[in-house]
Amino acid sequence: MSTIRRGHSILFGLMCFFGIIEGSLATWLVTHYEGYSNYPNFTISQSAYITFASWWTVVFSASAIVFFLYSPTRSFFTSVGTHLIFLSLTWIFWTAAAASVTPMTDCTKYAQPYCSRLNALEVFAWIEWGITAITFSIVFFLGVRILRARV
Repeated sequence: MSTIRRGHSILFGLMCFFGIIEGSLATWLVTHYEGYSNYPNFTISQSAYITFASWWTVVFSASAIVFFLYSPTRSFFTSVGTHLIFLSLTWIFWTAAAASVTPMTDCTKYAQPYCSRLNALEVFAWIEWGITAITFSIVFFLGVRILRARV
């Protein structure tokens, strides 16, 4: 197995793993906020957005792993361009998600239920953002290397 295939599986596997954790946590928060109606107005919309970003990441990173590892030939789904489009959108989603959840974790300013879970939501959002940024950077530099080799 080549270094690129191994690294691809590791990075996208980490994105998928942390996306499942973040998605489960955000989904739990949204269902409890809606079920008990005990949330500040701004909290549920950010939690719902993180739910979307998490499951988006899980679906597309798992798809990228499957297409990259099991595609017998080079196809559109395994191209660097497709990876860059997916990763740039995902990076934008996680930048917005991590930035939106950060003000929610000031539990002294806002008397919020589930404060420890909001703190975990913030931590995993920043972890997911970091993994996405690193993966995007690597794919971008590999794409530049491929373009230079063709010239």
